[in-house]
Amino acid sequence: MTKIYGHRGSKGNYPENTLLGFQKAIEQGVEGLEIDVHLTKDGEIVVIHDETLSRTTDGEGAIKDCTLAEIQQLSAGNKFQHFAKYESTWNQEKVPTLQEVMQLLDGTDIELNIELKTYIHTYPGIEERLLSEVQRYAPNRKIIYSSFHLPTLFRLKQLDSNADIAWLLQDHVPHLADYMTTFQLEGFHLDKDLMLDADVVMSKQLASYTRVWTVNKEEEINQLLQLGVEAIITDYPEIAVAAKQSIIGVK
Repeated sequence: MTKIYGHRGSKGNYPENTLLGFQKAIEQGVEGLEIDVHLTKDGEIVVIHDETLSRTTDGEGAIKDCTLAEIQQLSAGNKFQHFAKYESTWNQEKVPTLQEVMQLLDGTDIELNIELKTYIHTYPGIEERLLSEVQRYAPNRKIIYSSFHLPTLFRLKQLDSNADIAWLLQDHVPHLADYMTTFQLEGFHLDKDLMLDADVVMSKQLASYTRVWTVNKEEEINQLLQLGVEAIITDYPEIAVAAKQSIIGVK
């Protein structure tokens, strides 16, 4: 049955890529979380979407030019005061490290999709550092590494032949099965418009090894549930979880 992944946590209602947002997604019943990682100036892996700090924190500058200590002085919550659920405690949210996210998941079977944001800055050494941290803090968890940047995925597979890698795609690429075989991909992470606009036969062929992002409309969620995709990645986990429960008859 299709799994529901929280996109950057519960991005539609809570500050994205924060421990608060991840906890809320877990409480809403997700089977997986989608997170984004970058490498700081001092070589630490932090969970944040953009290459820069300005959109989601009260800081400025590129992640690669800041130390972890500098980044963790910033608020990752106060830029979201326009959200309906905003509380002043959000201002205390920080940009989490990957270690903190994995520790939050201790005692759960939540799958983790780690997107490496390496298509603007390649962050030399990030693949080795990432695999090392996962082995240390989450050796038995289902981890899927995804990226738009295919060389990143290739390097991960070279470093760990057992790593599950998935290629992020926003545009049509012919002969996807050839990519899967050649690069030993675990699956594809496709933009929802790409998946829903695809030929029905091809969609069915792709479904069982495809996670689809970012799916927020109930109609589209239901389409993909019926299609049987591997996972739906959504900003509103509560909507997708409810739709899935409706289909399988869970009250």
